[in-house]
Amino acid sequence: MSTPPLRPPATVAILGAGNMGSGIAQACAQAGFAVRVRDVDEPSIRRGRERIEKMLVGAIERKKLTPARRDEVLARISFTTDLAEAVRGAALVVEAVFEEMAVKRAVFAEVAQLVGPEVVVATNTSSLSVAELGAGFPHPGRFAGLHFFYPAAINKLVEVIGSASTDPAVVRELVRFCYLLRKIPIETADTAGFCVNRYFVPYLNEATRLAEEEVGTLATIEEVGRELFGATLGPFELMNVTGIPIAFHAETSLYRAFGPAYAPSKRLEQQFRAGQPWAWKETTVEPGQKAAVRARFLGLTIGIATQLVEEGVASAEATDRGATVGLRRTWGPFAQLNSVGLTEGLRLVEEYARTWPGNFPVANALRQRVGRGETTWPLRTVRVEREGPVAWVLLDRPEVLNSLNSDVLGQVEEAFAELERARGVRAVVLAGSSPVFAAGADIAEMEKKSLAEGIDFGFLGQRVAERVERFPAPVIALVEGYALGGGLELALAADFIVAAEGAQLGLPEVTVGIHPGMGGATRLTRLIGRSRTKLLTYTGVPVSAEEAYRLGFVARVLPAGTAREETQALAELIASRAPLGVRWVKQVIDRGLDAPLAAGLHLEGESAGHTFGTADRKEGMRAFLERRKPQFEGK
Repeated sequence: MSTPPLRPPATVAILGAGNMGSGIAQACAQAGFAVRVRDVDEPSIRRGRERIEKMLVGAIERKKLTPARRDEVLARISFTTDLAEAVRGAALVVEAVFEEMAVKRAVFAEVAQLVGPEVVVATNTSSLSVAELGAGFPHPGRFAGLHFFYPAAINKLVEVIGSASTDPAVVRELVRFCYLLRKIPIETADTAGFCVNRYFVPYLNEATRLAEEEVGTLATIEEVGRELFGATLGPFELMNVTGIPIAFHAETSLYRAFGPAYAPSKRLEQQFRAGQPWAWKETTVEPGQKAAVRARFLGLTIGIATQLVEEGVASAEATDRGATVGLRRTWGPFAQLNSVGLTEGLRLVEEYARTWPGNFPVANALRQRVGRGETTWPLRTVRVEREGPVAWVLLDRPEVLNSLNSDVLGQVEEAFAELERARGVRAVVLAGSSPVFAAGADIAEMEKKSLAEGIDFGFLGQRVAERVERFPAPVIALVEGYALGGGLELALAADFIVAAEGAQLGLPEVTVGIHPGMGGATRLTRLIGRSRTKLLTYTGVPVSAEEAYRLGFVARVLPAGTAREETQALAELIASRAPLGVRWVKQVIDRGLDAPLAAGLHLEGESAGHTFGTADRKEGMRAFLERRKPQFEGK
């Protein structure tokens, strides 16, 4: 059965009006979904409504929302105590009740009687097995996990968990759904702790072990935690804020799954039983203890992160994204591993593992990389996906709106080089992994560049754009969200741009003291002329997708909810045409643009004549006469 798209204004049912349920409901309503929130009684409903209203008032005070927009969001949310009413007509049901297996399973037993096989059902859980929660559910392929991070209305991270029974198409649709909520999803396997809590909760426990063993004072451990991970709060203050019981119970679950190395420390259990916060401010920082604390934290974190990636729980990129987005750290485990180098990272992990002989495995992948002389763990910021003859090159830094740095540009160049060598690629779509193309160059990297480095960066961008422009097969740039600065310059190198409704395109470099240098101004001038290009570059003001279409540098505007599907269909249509005819006419158009008219006409006529010597021409004309679909082979 096909998976219906989860797009606004479809209905989402949220079961549970507590802290998590109300936050998820608010996020869905702000994205344009119709939302029904169900809880067991009127007091619970009232508290849920008040939570949402309070959060929206706060957003107005922070200038994130207007009163009119607040009213629109509230109008999309309805509340009920009737489960049947809540799920009626819903495309997605999200359970967000207490984190107890029996309670959640009882809810799903009721839901199973009320929803059809087309409805996607998800559990919002931070620690429970999705497979166990969904055991016995009549439509297991439609059952998955969505772990929204607290506070759900604000925190952007969502872990998308598919069990062994979950249809992969459902996982993909839930990832897309999360992006529509302006969240950043990471896919993770259905194992204890999923991805983030697998290394984060043991970090909290390790802090208590360090205190128990008197390796460092509470204040020392707290300060190292903040400094090492670039975090606002250290481990003890984090537990004070989020709740020591949560840390204790989560670590207990990991202990049951993974053994003694994950056992809660006696100090953590004592603090949990006492019901008292950590009094870390009553101790002092002792600088001489910091190195030992730092080594333990790094050995633990790198060891768990590399192991979970080796197990296939999540990718290295997702693991780091979980830390920087969900935990709001400055660096993720693999970025920290790369900062110390693989050799030193392996030493720290092996040193930590000696504390737990046989119970803290060292990832073979880490040992193998060190053995091969590698110095860093590769982190992909560009992904390539194939759908038959169509390849998608996806900019994959959603946490920074796919902003372009040297690494991203290098990986784009590498991706197109590999696709040029690949067989059967007849069209390429260049897009963002999220519904954003690229919000520009990475200012954090750009700000540090010298004059010479700035020039080099511009020429790097030009080289990559030229690689895109000269790719033999057609390249479509799909712009969703933003294509600004270097993002638009890269998109302009494609054969043409299609943009989703609501997208913003522009060259705002003059607003940060520079101007386009990757070829954007030159390419845009050839599309829309000097005066219009000067207007856009002098003011730096972006234009809408519709205005870009009117100006002539966007070829088609697509509905935002179906932009990807329509772009795939367009690419497949192009891929179905005679490959040599398409490739050669691309060369005719591009070369003829810079040639005198007579030369361009000669090139076109000569190239068209050569198509008569191809097998594709024979097949195409024979298929036309026989009234059948041609089977082109590019010969």
